[in-house]
Amino acid sequence: MGCGLRKLEDPEDSSPGKIYSTLKRPQVETITDTVYEYVLLDFSLEGSRTTVQYMSSLCELPQALQPYYIQGYVLTTLHPIILSVGRTHSLPFSLLYRAILTRPRPSKQAVSMGHSVPVLRVEEWPITGQSLTGDNVRALIDRVNSSARGGVRFVGSVLQPAGGGGSNDRMPSPRRGCRSLPRTPPCTPPGDGDRDLEEHSPTYSPDLKLLVFFHSWAPGCAPLDALACQYHQGALSMRVSRKGQMVSSLEADWLELTAAYYRKGWSLVDSFVYWDTPKGEPVPRSLEGLFVYEERSTAPPANDTIVVEQWTVIEGSDVKTDYGPLLHTLAEFGWLLTCVLPTHIIRHDSDGNLATKHVVFLQRPIKTSSIPQRNHAGSIQSDVSTRSVSRGVGSPLTPPNVELSPTAGGIGGFPVFGGGYPSTLSHLEGGFEHDDGAAEVTCM
Repeated sequence: MGCGLRKLEDPEDSSPGKIYSTLKRPQVETITDTVYEYVLLDFSLEGSRTTVQYMSSLCELPQALQPYYIQGYVLTTLHPIILSVGRTHSLPFSLLYRAILTRPRPSKQAVSMGHSVPVLRVEEWPITGQSLTGDNVRALIDRVNSSARGGVRFVGSVLQPAGGGGSNDRMPSPRRGCRSLPRTPPCTPPGDGDRDLEEHSPTYSPDLKLLVFFHSWAPGCAPLDALACQYHQGALSMRVSRKGQMVSSLEADWLELTAAYYRKGWSLVDSFVYWDTPKGEPVPRSLEGLFVYEERSTAPPANDTIVVEQWTVIEGSDVKTDYGPLLHTLAEFGWLLTCVLPTHIIRHDSDGNLATKHVVFLQRPIKTSSIPQRNHAGSIQSDVSTRSVSRGVGSPLTPPNVELSPTAGGIGGFPVFGGGYPSTLSHLEGGFEHDDGAAEVTCM
């Protein structure tokens, strides 16, 4: 592909990934009161990929996801599949994104909660400078907290060049901008008092922009735990190896970095890494960043966590292998995905396919009593493939009263990826080790 990327040669590189947890495997596999369902939707900001839903701007996402929101799904995270912001040259698939939606599995006995379904909205916040900095992120958190006091909940953000939708603004047609969306405001530019995210100058021209996503509710319809949320920063540090200027591998004490916040009952909702090295400075052996945690007013219980370093492989225009199967497996045991951290690590596999590494964060309230393990057909003991494939493209509109299966075809024209409920846990050697100061790392 002309990117000069090395192939996956080391045994560690060729494994699907690594998994870290505060629990041993039998505890991970216990039944909980809540079972989640996930839908993974891939889409592109360029129109040349016929197998992936086209979107001219991420500002159109609220409208595109509306059929899923009618079904009770909500956006839990959004991330680029190939992280290209900050690179000196464009990469294939740099305009390919993934939205992950979730809902608790509907129960026939459950009372309808349609009144509490949120509305997804997006705002555009300009940023000065050619790279993200700690000051930018801290200003972002301050601004998010200001918005949260108005009764909205922060979902996450996506960093983009200010000039367009992707790393090199490769758009097949003129950018239409942000349309007025049903029940959803368009991308809203910042007004006066931008809290240090941009300079106040008549000649101001931003280099980057953050698209910031929120959930909002009609007056009196928000769930209690959505009111008066507060957002806090937490340290993020990774040790990295490089080949020239390129990051070739990373290592981080994920559990140690996040444990204190999870014990407070906070949720990890977003992450930022300062990938760029300022010109003239030596290439560092570590990278810094910030996690963003959500504190809810209802004082939820402390959380256990699972962190997965997972290779995602793209074959043609489709995602071939990714974290989807593991996510569906863990959903059966009440594990909620809250954040996906894309990385600058990109290589080719032995077949010449592009591969990149994602770090996936899941959490679950700490259980105070032991619950028997699940034992039925399709349990995570079954040995099935980790391949993640599209389940087809559904009709443009699905009637709201039709139940959607996470493995069924998409709606609104989206292909659904990461389908099925295969057990990648069955491929783990050994198992999970409880966090007694140093958790064991096991390869998937």
